[in-house]
Amino acid sequence: MDSQPNAKSGHKSGPTDDGSEERSNETEKTAPIDAANTTQNGKVYLEGPRRWLISSTLAIMIFLIVLEIPIVPTSLVAISNDIGGFDELSWIISGYLLGRVGVMVILAKLSDIVGRKLVFTTSIALFIVFSGACGGAKTVTQLIIFRAFQGVGGGGAYSLSTVLLVELVPPEKLAKSTAQLAMVTTLANTLGPIIGGAISSNTNWRWIFYINVPIAAAALIVALVAIPRGFPNHNQPDRQLKPNFGKLDLVGTFLLLLATVSLAAGFEEADSRFPWRSAYVITLLTASGVLWILLLIWERRITLANTIREPVLPWRFFTNRAMIGILSIFFLLGGPLVVTTYQIPQLFQLVYRFSALQAGARVVPFMALWAFGLVIAPNLAGKYKIPPIYIILVGSCIQIVGFALLGTLPLSLDVPSQIYAYEVIAGLGCGLVFPLLFIMIPFVVEGRDRAVGMAAGSQFQVMGSVIVLSIGTSVFNGYTGSRFEALLGFSNSHSLVNLGESLNSLPTHTQEQIRLTLAEGYNRQSLVLCAAAAAQIPFALLLWRRKQISI
Repeated sequence: MDSQPNAKSGHKSGPTDDGSEERSNETEKTAPIDAANTTQNGKVYLEGPRRWLISSTLAIMIFLIVLEIPIVPTSLVAISNDIGGFDELSWIISGYLLGRVGVMVILAKLSDIVGRKLVFTTSIALFIVFSGACGGAKTVTQLIIFRAFQGVGGGGAYSLSTVLLVELVPPEKLAKSTAQLAMVTTLANTLGPIIGGAISSNTNWRWIFYINVPIAAAALIVALVAIPRGFPNHNQPDRQLKPNFGKLDLVGTFLLLLATVSLAAGFEEADSRFPWRSAYVITLLTASGVLWILLLIWERRITLANTIREPVLPWRFFTNRAMIGILSIFFLLGGPLVVTTYQIPQLFQLVYRFSALQAGARVVPFMALWAFGLVIAPNLAGKYKIPPIYIILVGSCIQIVGFALLGTLPLSLDVPSQIYAYEVIAGLGCGLVFPLLFIMIPFVVEGRDRAVGMAAGSQFQVMGSVIVLSIGTSVFNGYTGSRFEALLGFSNSHSLVNLGESLNSLPTHTQEQIRLTLAEGYNRQSLVLCAAAAAQIPFALLLWRRKQISI
């Protein structure tokens, strides 16, 4: 349920380890003197080299896991030329996303039962093994399967990284730590297209996967050594976990996995390999809807039964309007980052005729201002005590302006100079919203739900990425398909990769018409992102209360 300020204490809202959101007067009187390193219940936070090592491990893993999304598109041509499977290339990206999205909440909940360290290190090991397997794949089918399992490892490591971050530092330092880690995400998204283009141009595409192995292996070793046994209750033996698999919500886990994957797969295939009205897409989306309903019914039953079994997605989330708002904004914000990261390099390659490396660099204005927003938003909320809801509303409005401007770019074969300014506006808006969502979760959920709450935020973000990307692609294909058919004799049976390679062989006039058609298609994709930004506002208002949450 929504948290309410403690009028008597006069203190700001803030999370505590037992799930309460306020510091009572009695607790404040008995709190240890070394308040910077302890919570009210005596927990000691890690300091010095050990905390630095763990933070570095989290940063490395988040960088590698996020990098695997933008690094691949610039290498698809090289992959297809080497091992074939041209018609299945989109699944190299989708397989990874689906692997991630299916397990993030599940593995976070499992870590509540068997321990953070075990789930985190096992996830890293899976990521390492299947990164190497991807690099050694002999066929596209093998690569897609290995990418899905790489996504499982990556999803687990990513969700546990966000959980460990919250438990690693005291609440007063959370805003700064979240901003620093969010900058790692931005750096990975910024460098991904550039690194992928450089690898494809100068060496074998397999190195986009092999490069993960030694770096993640080093992170695994550090995690095994630096993370204490029983973390975050390492100094409280009476609170350390004793694994009890009777707590596992196996039915909920199964339903959540199937509901998530079927929803993401249905949107991914819609208007790509199958029409929206095809039996394949309708079956997947219908099945997903039924599975989500069954999941909610089951989780409500488990939550209210109050037995030893712990719900994988607590019903408490769905009766907490603030949490509903946060998860919905996560979902709607997932699209702008992924779609923009893909769209801008493609726009510069196919419309303005830049190389893969040059096109990848053109997304930097968007990502740089995303990074700036990631830094400034927590500072505005933490240092200057501006309630996060105000910053989120402002950020959403800035996104609307930025994506609306990107969606109305003039149709030209030369680069419109204003495109970089519009990228800056859109990136700033996204950056202002993103970190505050993570920061607010511990303030609106009970202490026992923090791990699954953080993972749910990440999972909804990835789900939104897949679904908004699919909607944007459908809008793009709907506009360009009939025009390509009139110009070239085909619509969606050839991918953009093939179109990019064949453009030079076409008559100049036809080339220009295709490029202008693509430009308008990308404009329409940006308008989809504008709509996603506008939809964030009513959900942000679910966070509104008479005395706003401050951090």
